[in-house]
Amino acid sequence: MSIATTAPRTVPKAPTRSRIGSVLQLHTVAWPLLIAWPVGILLISFLISFTIYAIVRNDEGEGFTGSVFSVYGFVLAFYLQSMTQTFPFALGLSVTRREFFTATTIMALAQSAIFAIALQLLSVVESATNGWGVHMRMFGIARYFTDSAAVQLLALFATLLLTSSIAMLTGAIYQRWRTTGLLASLTGLFGALGLSAIVITWANWWPAIGSWFADTSRVVPMALLPLALAIACIAGAWVTLRRATP
Repeated sequence: MSIATTAPRTVPKAPTRSRIGSVLQLHTVAWPLLIAWPVGILLISFLISFTIYAIVRNDEGEGFTGSVFSVYGFVLAFYLQSMTQTFPFALGLSVTRREFFTATTIMALAQSAIFAIALQLLSVVESATNGWGVHMRMFGIARYFTDSAAVQLLALFATLLLTSSIAMLTGAIYQRWRTTGLLASLTGLFGALGLSAIVITWANWWPAIGSWFADTSRVVPMALLPLALAIACIAGAWVTLRRATP
């Protein structure tokens, strides 16, 4: 007498594309930090700054408020949270490291592009209305350095992506080596920057560096250099995260 056996049923694994889409949806759960809070803070900052400038009645050029940098702070916070909190949760849902990192990078690219376009449009309106009618500059940071709208837009995108990539790298370092690794990395970074400053000062290279920034095409220091640093940080984040243990 023989006993018939059946092969165990296997559940097909979801395609990578759909799993990446699932991670993107997982990121959007934090939409208040992703969109609502940055927009809300910007709106409140704009209203406060506009009211102050309207009362003061500044007629001697545009005054810069600096409030737009709050967007960069929220971008930094969002990707730090993604790498330190969302990443372990996603792994618990059987998402691979590669899928999570790919989705997070796509989110960073999309968010940087959307924010850059929005800020550039606000900068154009700001310029056309003579600082919203009160000689106030809040969004046109890049206009201090170039009149090219294309370079301004690319600079906003590059710096926003750089902020996202720094947060991703920082979160990846924390995931792999925890607080000790994070503190060691920051100490090493500050040490390297300090040593570089000492060498440059000793060699009297500061005038040459200043001349390079002044003479080179604006797109290089404003966009290409931040983009190169962002790519390096993203690559470093992936190398670090692929061996991290939540």
